[in-house]
Amino acid sequence: MKIQDEAIIQSLLDIDFYKFTMGQLIFKKHKDVPVRFKLTNRTSSVSLSKMIPLEQLKEQLDHVRTLRFNNSELHYLRGTNEYQERMFQEDYLQFLKNMQVPQYQLEYNGDDLILELLGSWSETTYWETICLSIINELYYRNLMLQKSRLAQDAIFATGVKNLLDKVKVLRKCPGLTFTDFGTRRRFSRPWQKYVVEMMMAELPQQLKGTSNTKLAMDLGLMPTGTAAHEMDMGYSGIYHSSDEEIYGSHKRFLHDWREMYGWGLSIDLTDTYGSNFFFKEFTHEEAVFDKGLRQDSGEPIEFGLKALEFYIKEGINPKEKMLIFSDGLWAEKMIDIYRYFHKDIMTTFGWGTDLTNDLCLKPLSLVIKLVEANGHGTVKLSDNLSKAIGRPEDVERFKRIFGYKNNFSETCKY
Repeated sequence: MKIQDEAIIQSLLDIDFYKFTMGQLIFKKHKDVPVRFKLTNRTSSVSLSKMIPLEQLKEQLDHVRTLRFNNSELHYLRGTNEYQERMFQEDYLQFLKNMQVPQYQLEYNGDDLILELLGSWSETTYWETICLSIINELYYRNLMLQKSRLAQDAIFATGVKNLLDKVKVLRKCPGLTFTDFGTRRRFSRPWQKYVVEMMMAELPQQLKGTSNTKLAMDLGLMPTGTAAHEMDMGYSGIYHSSDEEIYGSHKRFLHDWREMYGWGLSIDLTDTYGSNFFFKEFTHEEAVFDKGLRQDSGEPIEFGLKALEFYIKEGINPKEKMLIFSDGLWAEKMIDIYRYFHKDIMTTFGWGTDLTNDLCLKPLSLVIKLVEANGHGTVKLSDNLSKAIGRPEDVERFKRIFGYKNNFSETCKY
């Protein structure tokens, strides 16, 4: 496999599918809300500004602004209708047809790469996974170019060996299923495609799909995704007139989401303001209706036991519900979680960085999060305080509003 020098993003479909499911709700309900997203590099030992020349990054970002959805891509989205007559409505698809991602703000300040994305929520949201994919791939391109051809070949060979080792491990647990969640921190676009194709060939009953919409279209896989923390965070900025309204913004989002997508996309992300708050507010009626829950921070076994306890207390058969684990996974960890829970509740996994960026080079922990909506600072608390997002004063306010008392903090692996 060669180090590429072409455009990293060649289609606006090369993003996580939840950008479209969220994007339609944003377009319908909050199209013109002004927002700001910001890049955070949680791998403090790596200076992105030293590894990625400013003009190189600008060239890639500017190229994305020339892209538009073509008719084939819109036709594909029009047909993603597993759970209802039509998932994406025509006015939203026409909006996508004419959309250009907005301008960005980029500067280098010493070792820091400062990237901010501002504009209307309905347009700016699509930048997130695109920018992360670009920055990751440029970093690894430049890192690889510092090495000899022999060293480059050895790195790719290590990646193939690691992939084969994962296949061998997962074959021992044939009931375990997973979805590729690796777009945002992939080593490269070609490598992600190679990895997914290999998993399709070697573990066809265990790979259930990919979050990457372009790969799903090209490879005939199920595109997978529901909603991210961004939705809770955005709603808290829109419904912000009092502490009580901020507290209720979570329910407003869930109401709008269920109204638009019904049972088909009813997997709840639990940790924006901490899973203790989520379970406190989760009603019997909601739990009966929804498919299940996604865990994205904290201790997975502890979370799973908390979910089981909730379902049993509510008189709901947990075997009819699903838990999706998606936080910093690797093969052995997934097997441990699966074996712990699979007899009691349906269990599956969203497998990200370790799947698409395991070539013996240290993965970066980069995130782009919504930090402001409707003029107000937004917050993600998480079940792991090292993942918390927001200005310190906003974080403290949201802790008080949502009764957050968690002290667990663990360095983010990815």
